[in-house]
Amino acid sequence: MSGFSNKETLIWLNKIRVSNIATNKLLEYFENISDIWKISNEEILNIGCIRKSVRQKIISNRQESILENALEEIEKNSINVMTVLDEDYPDRLRYIYDNPTVLYYKGYFSEIDKLSLGIVGSRKATSYGKWASEKISSELAELGITVVSGMARGIDTEAHKGALKGKGRTIAILGSGLDIVYPKNNRKLYDKICECGAVVSEFPIGTEPFPANFPQRNRIISGLSLGILVIEATEKSGSLITVEHAIEQGKEVFALPGNINSIFSRGTNCLIKDGAKIVMDIEDILEEINEFNHIITKQEEEVDYSQLSSMEIKIVECIKKEPIHCDNIVYMTGLDISTVNSTLTILELKGIVKELPGRVYVLS
Repeated sequence: MSGFSNKETLIWLNKIRVSNIATNKLLEYFENISDIWKISNEEILNIGCIRKSVRQKIISNRQESILENALEEIEKNSINVMTVLDEDYPDRLRYIYDNPTVLYYKGYFSEIDKLSLGIVGSRKATSYGKWASEKISSELAELGITVVSGMARGIDTEAHKGALKGKGRTIAILGSGLDIVYPKNNRKLYDKICECGAVVSEFPIGTEPFPANFPQRNRIISGLSLGILVIEATEKSGSLITVEHAIEQGKEVFALPGNINSIFSRGTNCLIKDGAKIVMDIEDILEEINEFNHIITKQEEEVDYSQLSSMEIKIVECIKKEPIHCDNIVYMTGLDISTVNSTLTILELKGIVKELPGRVYVLS
């Protein structure tokens, strides 16, 4: 057998789907894990710290071509690889249960990422949830806090977009190989994250986004973060698996309250009921995590009313409180619908308000 390095050997074990737990046992067993290429099949069968099925998998896949093909795929896709043996491997991941022995990534990790918050939530997010995810992420990013999420539809996507809008860093943890963008319509977002953060996966190149992969990747989202914020979740949401990992890892858990009649807020409201920290604004997060205590939040910029008409001011005052449907603006202001619609259009052109799906409006 050829003289492959320890790092290359870990890539091979990952490629043939030897679990992280079994691989870590092999790291303890061998002084140099690359020795696994040199010993006999009989010696492999006598390794007592791993199951017989794993030993047989190693023997049947101990082929140089498998590793060589994996290394070619990595180079072809311009992917970086980090292993648990590397000094720059994230410290927070070293000590979590089932820590990933191999991380594939595009982009780069930074010292800044030590100040990070995970944001997760429903794929079928409401306008309120999407707005809150983008707003909170943007405000955190402006303060130098890295936003970690999973690049799924809904809340995750808006969290990444918000961080980018705030000119900050964001890290996406995928449930597929790095060569597969999922969902496909997040291709531009994927590329942008690579420029302003990192896209990361523990799954080898070519791994499809199987449902079972997503609960597994959630422990990495919480592992890299100082805390987890859940924005909208049903009672059986996958986001709650991330919360379980966060609790096991001793991380802070936050939840955004929502409408008690919405199924998408049942999970978050229950988290608050069970002791999660309620989040009304980012100060609720900053004051709870010691590493964030030194960060001074920026004062919200007040809307300049000097250039607004009385009708525009009335409408802005309604929208300042929360995302609001245009029908509710009509009710609260007493203005007729045509006046409200035309005034909202003018405010949009002035860059003061923004329309969300469903005729819901927020301040820009």
